[in-house]
Parts: sequence; C-alpha cells; structure tokens
Amino acid sequence: MSQAVKTIESFVTWQGEGKDSGQRLLIIRFKTCSRRCPWCDTQVRMRSSVETEITLEEIQKIVNDEKCGLMITGGSPTFGENLQSTINIINNINCKIFNVETNGYNLIGLIDKINPKKNVNYSLSPKLFSEEDYSFYVALIQKIIYDEKVFIKLVYEERELVIRFLDHLQNIEFDNQRIYLMPEGVTKEQILDHAPKVFDAAEKYKVNFSSRDHIIYGFV
Repeated sequence: MSQAVKTIESFVTWQGEGKDSGQRLLIIRFKTCSRRCPWCDTQVRMRSSVETEITLEEIQKIVNDEKCGLMITGGSPTFGENLQSTINIINNINCKIFNVETNGYNLIGLIDKINPKKNVNYSLSPKLFSEEDYSFYVALIQKIIYDEKVFIKLVYEERELVIRFLDHLQNIEFDNQRIYLMPEGVTKEQILDHAPKVFDAAEKYKVNFSSRDHIIYGFV
C-alpha cells in the first residue's frame, strides 16, 4: 500500500453538510474540478493551493489514530487523475465510513469501481445553471434512483431550474430522506440570511435541511 495521491489539503474536522453532518472525518481535498460554480466556497483555496502527496499508509495511520471516517472532496473526486486516486483510497483504506462529495461527473464510473462492501455515502451536489445541466442530472438521477448510497445535497435557490429539478424528484418519487437542501452562501451571514426560505422549501418538499455548519462555525 505504498501508493501516494496528490491533494491540496488533508485534515481532521467535522462534516458540515448532508447525511454525515457532525461526524469527525479526515478530509482529503483535490485541486481540480470539472466545474466553476459562482458560489463555490473553495474556489480560491483550489486555485491558490499547491498540490502535495500523501501516501495511503499515512492516510490509514490518521484514520486509525483519530478513529475517524474519511471524506474525499475537491475539486471533484471523479475528474481526471482524481478518479483513480479516489478509487485507490477507498478500496485500499480500512475505514468505517467514507463520504464522497461529487457534482455527479463520472459518478457511475466511480461507483462501478468501488468495492461494494465498502461503507460509502456519495453526496451528489447538482450544479443547475443551464438546460444542459438539468438534462444531465435528470438522466443521472434515473441511474441512481434506487442506489441508497447516493444522497442529493442541493444548494437551494429560488431559480426555475432548481425548482423544476425538485419537482422532478417529487414526480418520480425519489426517496425524500435522501435529499438535503442547503442555504446559498460563503459566509455565516449569507447562510443565516438565506436559511428561512430553505426551511420553507424543505417543508414544502418534505425533505431534509442541512445548515452548512462548517461555514457557520468556521471549523474548515
């Protein structure tokens, strides 16, 4: 297990969003991504950070010593070289829980390569800025609709594409317990300001609310 992967940071903290919110995880962040989203809270960090290598042995030691889970994020864990690195990490590290944060790019390709015995939660975060995006996610949802390891983690905005997507999920009876709506924002003030309308939407669609604690409490 002497392989190494390129990352821009790795540290232990708490997950701030979605299903695994509040759990202590080793965060491994990749530099590159397939998208450039206007409200991304890590774009500056990705552009300015220099890649360094961490070995699988080092990752395993941290997980063992910290008794934590492992989250792979970015950037995009399924973009370019990151895909094989993500596969190598999950399939070779012994860990009670893995969390993969993804915009959905090549998600099926990742799932197909992961040992099915691994306890992996895939947090799918749709980026809905065009009709092309909408069509992509509608098609992707159809492929993972019954995969209980895939959760949707959506930044809620009162935009037509976002509302159409939520209506679509409701129409196809996607499991509402696998859907988390989050406030838009990159600061605590923005998150708190946008939270009320997200609570209203979560109530309307009978889905989960995720507060994005890492931004509110500043632990990342």
